[in-house]
Amino acid sequence: MKLSLRLGLGVAVLAALSACADGPSSSSDGDSGARATLQLAVPSAVIAPKEEVATHAVGDAEGYLAEEKLRVEVINTDGSVAAVQAVASGSADIAPADAGAILAAREKGVPVKVIGGLVRNWPWRMAVRPGSEVSSPADLKGKKIGVISLASGSAIYARAYASDAGLDAAKDVDLLPVGVGAQALAALEDGRVDVLALYTQAYTTIENTGTELRYLDNSEAFDGIRSLTYTVTEKTLKEKKEVLTRYLRASYKALLFSAVNPDAAMRDGYQTFPKLLTGKKADDRIADDTRTLKAWIETAVPATGEPENFEDWGAISDVEWDKTVAYTRTAGQITKDVPLPELWDGSLLGGANDFDPAAVIAKAKAAG
Repeated sequence: MKLSLRLGLGVAVLAALSACADGPSSSSDGDSGARATLQLAVPSAVIAPKEEVATHAVGDAEGYLAEEKLRVEVINTDGSVAAVQAVASGSADIAPADAGAILAAREKGVPVKVIGGLVRNWPWRMAVRPGSEVSSPADLKGKKIGVISLASGSAIYARAYASDAGLDAAKDVDLLPVGVGAQALAALEDGRVDVLALYTQAYTTIENTGTELRYLDNSEAFDGIRSLTYTVTEKTLKEKKEVLTRYLRASYKALLFSAVNPDAAMRDGYQTFPKLLTGKKADDRIADDTRTLKAWIETAVPATGEPENFEDWGAISDVEWDKTVAYTRTAGQITKDVPLPELWDGSLLGGANDFDPAAVIAKAKAAG
């Protein structure tokens, strides 16, 4: 199946914000000896074993942020659209947000750009209960699809998936916000929705409870589409290039560490975000949480090879961008192609990759 452009959807509404003010960073880019503060907007309402652990918590606990003279403060937002809005308004400096949300903002004149990739393997899947009558994409006609929120990449995916199946996503399916975890599972089990549209890590959280799910296939049309990517405003990029380069380097070092030793990464997560424990002991949660974190990590590192061979952190090819733009048009988020120079600036990635991976790997292997 090919992604069709027949989708009769209105483009997602996103106010075109003017160029933001200086934003929340507390130091200038020129003072490389000072400790810079960055506000990181996480595209989810709650902290979970995913990017905020694998990149931020590990970067904090293992000293990678300190080595780069960075102090990073985390704020939560209700999905990627909200995360992009936080960046655009100056409430945050940087966010890992769904590429579709960034494209939609850019088309509306919001001055945001992508400076590095994060999730490189398509993370979204459709899931049903084992006995469901839904067995193929075409069976979604007339069904209710549970999405995280209408402002998340989950909704974007659900619309594109329906269109790829030859359906009219505006008429043939209903999208209902159900959140993640227990909320999403309850909505599926009590029949409020017929199918869930979540990312792999969210399904692992559900399966950790002993629940069985059956997954619908994604067509080849979804191969190579990029999901979470780091976005900033043009103003922040211009004024804080060095600080942002340092942040990306710390983030990618932390991700490599997490890929080598997800158990240690999860314990770093508990240290930085104690609320992850929900009042329990780490040893009582570590097995399930590590399994969940590992599922997320697998979406963010190369699908083949070993950590010793991972390289070109954050790179996004022109082919991948072309597929991502086409997908976003199909989903109804944008009405025309966004020129790549307006969207993508990979000039920081040389500096972001300027670290010794062997040292990171050795540290991860030595961690308890």
